[in-house]
Amino acid sequence: MTNTELLRKKIDDSGYKIAFIAEKCGLTHQGFLNKLNNKTEFTMSEACILRDLLNMTSEEFEAIFFANKVE
Repeated sequence: MTNTELLRKKIDDSGYKIAFIAEKCGLTHQGFLNKLNNKTEFTMSEACILRDLLNMTSEEFEAIFFANKVE
């Protein structure tokens, strides 16, 4: 599961709009929101696009996309 709280913080800090990020991932706005809210899962290629776009460190990437438990 995706750690939505951490990912939303990275998105907020980036200054990018959700629609722009969704487009870069090849997703619709709603499709991105579904993944962001853990209704569906990000693919590895989408996660890598987000890593590069949001300038994530390896630790952030792991904490966001490989979280064992998400509240």
